[in-house]
Amino acid sequence: MQQASQVGKEMKAMQEELRNKRVKGSAGAGLVEAICTGHGELVSINIDPKLIADGDKDLIEELIPQAVNEAQAKGKELHQEMMQSVTSGLNVPGLDAALSQFGQ
Repeated sequence: MQQASQVGKEMKAMQEELRNKRVKGSAGAGLVEAICTGHGELVSINIDPKLIADGDKDLIEELIPQAVNEAQAKGKELHQEMMQSVTSGLNVPGLDAALSQFGQ
């Protein structure tokens, strides 16, 4: 029971850490960058001024989702790594398989 309480505290701390961590995705050789939290929530989009000056609306609209998707994927990866770190000492059959599905 004490182990479960400790894991609960670690999970709560991990959630807070993920909320504060930032991951970056980019597209178009860095012309568009997306910043997300470790939970995958979009924080900001940065678009290179040269791309805006070129006025290529279609390219901008194509690159933004690519950058966001990359940042969100990195957030999921970070979440999985941290979750495995918190639960690594637990001896629960099937836990690793369940956690690997959680991040998908």
